Amino acid sequence: MAYQIAAADVHKKMLAIVVADVSGEGEYQFERRKFGATPDQMRLLAEWLVEQEVEEVVMESTAQYWKPVWAALERYWKPARQSREGATKMSGTLHLCQAKSNRGRRGRKNDFADGERMIKRLVAQELVLSFVPDPEQRLWRTVTRLLSRFL
Repeated sequence: MAYQIAAADVHKKMLAIVVADVSGEGEYQFERRKFGATPDQMRLLAEWLVEQEVEEVVMESTAQYWKPVWAALERYWKPARQSREGATKMSGTLHLCQAKSNRGRRGRKNDFADGERMIKRLVAQELVLSFVPDPEQRLWRTVTRLLSRFL
């Protein structure tokens, strides 16, 4: 049975996405695709991930650019994966990894190679993952921070 994992290297205006089936033995076969960072492109990304039957997504971003991508996947992709028949406990899981834990060898940077390495390290449990609060807690944090500006 196939188990697809996607990795997203998030930039300000571009997302480099890599998808691999990690259920088999041996080398993974990677599918690569680029998306824009607009809301329409993120919705297309979520639809494409559903078509690819991706169970988990791991993303890396050194800035705050991951937040709208996370929100779009949480809104469009995650419910589609969790509500389908045969969904597992890990279906629709999003991970945010710390960029330093996915650092590659020195030389030219390649976003797709970063994505491939992210998938391999997630499967091997070598990534340092960041804590991302649930949507309600994130909303309350935003509200209280905004209120504290006016008090």
